[in-house]
Amino acid sequence: MTSSSPRGTRRDVGCTIRLDVHEPSTMALQIAPATMPADRVSERLVVSAADGEPCAVIESTAPHNGRVHVVEAPPGPLTVTYSTSTNSIGPDGPVSGSSLVDDEVITALRQSRYCPSDAIGGFARAELGPPTVPGRTARAVASWVFERVAYISGSSQHTDTALETLMSGRGVCRDFAHLTIAMCRALGVPARFVSVYAPGLAWMDFHVVVEIWCDGRWEVLDPTRLAPRSALVRIATGRDAADTAFMATLRGDVELLSSEVFAVVDGDLPFDDHETVTTLALG
Repeated sequence: MTSSSPRGTRRDVGCTIRLDVHEPSTMALQIAPATMPADRVSERLVVSAADGEPCAVIESTAPHNGRVHVVEAPPGPLTVTYSTSTNSIGPDGPVSGSSLVDDEVITALRQSRYCPSDAIGGFARAELGPPTVPGRTARAVASWVFERVAYISGSSQHTDTALETLMSGRGVCRDFAHLTIAMCRALGVPARFVSVYAPGLAWMDFHVVVEIWCDGRWEVLDPTRLAPRSALVRIATGRDAADTAFMATLRGDVELLSSEVFAVVDGDLPFDDHETVTTLALG
């Protein structure tokens, strides 16, 4: 059985980010959902300096990764405010002709900065046995991570890889995702990192989940099990956290002071048993 959000389900998501810019700087923001234009009901992005003047923002679209907003910021306090209302346009369906020669799938099998799958292969096979059906193998990995790793806010560093998470046995959503991805790749299952807005998240923030390639489509897994998958709103997709950071300083010196995130759905949150095959909306 495959689950997705009903067509037309409205989600209101957004964030407020406060920064201190120490010198003229260039930043890349990945906070806007990677939805199709027809899926966006409304959208507002304002980047304002201390005097209230808006900063120039240029949007670019990175292939497969999502939407990037580049900001030229003057020194001083800076506030980024983003909000959008979006409707579900249905799940990613099977892609005609897709196979393991597809660039996205090949990339999702390779080790990356935070997911050293080559160093974790022996452990993954010892714990979970030889790989079987990709979807079944990946769901077993996600369940293993959920059961063996403790979710503890502030327990990891932004430089931690899947190996540090495995050794410490604790982390936050990015750590759960990195470990799941590394183990999946080590077992031959293409896996990638997805940043999302997550209605129903207990501690509201930007969230991270995993997509695995199975039966011609990308199936979403959440090894933290903290939010219903069918309500998620995709922001950016990549190999690991290096590709999907909500803010990156390209030039200059910028300090993050605070961030606030909101994500709600119209009506009741959907139930998720975290076993049913689920896909994210297109984008």
